[in-house]
Amino acid sequence: MSARRLSALVLSCAAACAPRATTLTGVAVAPQRIPVAQLAPGAQQLTFTWEYRDSELFASGEGAARITAPDSARLDLFMRGGMGNGFAVVLGDTIHAPGGGLLSRLIPPAAMFWAALGRLAVPPGDTTVRIDGGVMHADIKHGATTMRVAFNGERLASIETIRDDGVIERATRTGAELRYEHFTAHRVLLLTVTRTQAVAPFDASIWKH
Repeated sequence: MSARRLSALVLSCAAACAPRATTLTGVAVAPQRIPVAQLAPGAQQLTFTWEYRDSELFASGEGAARITAPDSARLDLFMRGGMGNGFAVVLGDTIHAPGGGLLSRLIPPAAMFWAALGRLAVPPGDTTVRIDGGVMHADIKHGATTMRVAFNGERLASIETIRDDGVIERATRTGAELRYEHFTAHRVLLLTVTRTQAVAPFDASIWKH
């Protein structure tokens, strides 16, 4: 099989695996109506359990996220059974994962990571906003890619990356559950928050990477 044909088959499969993006419905409103989704002021710590799977791997364990507004977070993950651990530091739109390997596969892109924590970190673009049944949906277009966000009231509920009318990836927040899915890569990361607490400011050393 030629490399060109193989590439075409891979692209065709990726497109087929991506759920179709629906057309926005509801009442059109001005983009200025989009809520300001930010981290809670100060510092907080989340503890959680997690599960990850893709086409080759399943892993699970516990973890903690140390978060400081407006845009700094350190994520520590511990694999069940003492099989290993690792950490990542997210500063703005940059992710530093010194261990690489599995941890690099686990961490979503920065915009998706922040959305799972309730912060909207998508650059401005050509924006369409509609309200349907009390839920606000906004499409923010950047070239061939559209970021679709949904708000329940003031709460950021989900974010999707849409390309060629297919949903490539999605992050959702439902109660204590934070879920990230990459459909074309068949990756799923599920975090279940067990505790959230406001804490004193963290020592600057935790941001070193």
